Amino acid sequence: MPQATLRSWEARYGFPSPVRLPGGHRRYAEADVVAVEEVLRHRSSGLALEAAIRRLSTGAATSTTSLYAELRRLHPDLDPQLLTKPSMLALSHAIEDECCARAHRPLLFAGFQRGRFLRASYARWVELARTASRTVVFADLRDPSPARAGLPEEVAVPYDAPINREWLVVCDAHDRPACMVGWERPGQPQGPDSLRRFEALWSVDPAVVRDAARVCAGLTDALRPGQPPREWPELTEAPAPGSADLRRASDLANRVIGYLEARR
Repeated sequence: MPQATLRSWEARYGFPSPVRLPGGHRRYAEADVVAVEEVLRHRSSGLALEAAIRRLSTGAATSTTSLYAELRRLHPDLDPQLLTKPSMLALSHAIEDECCARAHRPLLFAGFQRGRFLRASYARWVELARTASRTVVFADLRDPSPARAGLPEEVAVPYDAPINREWLVVCDAHDRPACMVGWERPGQPQGPDSLRRFEALWSVDPAVVRDAARVCAGLTDALRPGQPPREWPELTEAPAPGSADLRRASDLANRVIGYLEARR
């Protein structure tokens, strides 16, 4: 490959990511060579460059991919919290409201676990989709509706898929990024719906939100068998890193949520 092509990819997409020597020279590992060859293979099969790089950089998602597990792997500094359903609902609605009110053309993903939960919130998500660049919703749907412009794209989730137990909201927007995901702990005793407990992560760090959106985009492709992978131009660029002030504010908000949860 021409040096100029590799440098162009690195500048625009952050791929590949060679070691830089003190004098500025690049050194590529064998894994970098394999990754570039894989991108070229995807390109020869008709996949756009942005989609090929995204598919490689996020890993090929499958129906066994868990958003919660991927965020813990990519961002081990995120602090999980044990939350009941009312706290999850409040956090979810806060992200959705802020996104609807102030985010510019966000990319939205949501996981509802069950189709009845999606139906209960459908009017809300139609309104969210109206000003979004794209909106995808996951649930255990038997017969998802065909994709239509201006409406959420419905993706059916198999019974044995990990996100079948995950409640998630991802708003990837350059001005108002936010995400939340919680997996429902198994073996909970029978009781009121409000006492359902989730182990949850949330963040407004642009890098965390972008990784969450990339995982969800990969899941969208993986859970639509027989259909060509989508292109996701919104996910090609690397977002600006979160500041120290953002981290401190998030830590404080986590403590507030913890205190409120302890009073339930």
